[in-house]
Amino acid sequence: MLLENAQGRGAERHFSESEMPLWRLYTLRVCYLILAGGLGLYIWPSVVEHTPEFAAAQRIRFSLLAGLGAAALLGLRYPVKMIPLLLFELIWKIIYLAAFALPLWRTPEITETVQADITAVLMVVVFVPLIPWGYVWRRYVTERGERWQ
Repeated sequence: MLLENAQGRGAERHFSESEMPLWRLYTLRVCYLILAGGLGLYIWPSVVEHTPEFAAAQRIRFSLLAGLGAAALLGLRYPVKMIPLLLFELIWKIIYLAAFALPLWRTPEITETVQADITAVLMVVVFVPLIPWGYVWRRYVTERGERWQ
């Protein structure tokens, strides 16, 4: 069922969580599959088997990314409820690009490793057209928040 806008006119139609079109649910599942698959291929092997030196240097980063990939698997079953996970992925990458990569890009200090990181992080653009931005806006920006007491 479609919801009418605040003035009662049906000109602007919005889908609620339970009424999201099937094609949109599948595009979200594609996002979670890319996220879980990519992190599963590149992060989980190092989590499962690593040297003590690697553990000392990469412990937090790889733990966070492994957890993100594992949580993305829930998105295959609950694509709408896991949208905040996609937003987290998008937000941390935007922060990295704006606060760290862009300043390095402007200097001669950019190494091959940093270039590879930037390229990997830029892959987030795949998610941008697949996220239901109208739903995100209504649900997380304009909808009344939950009570505090």
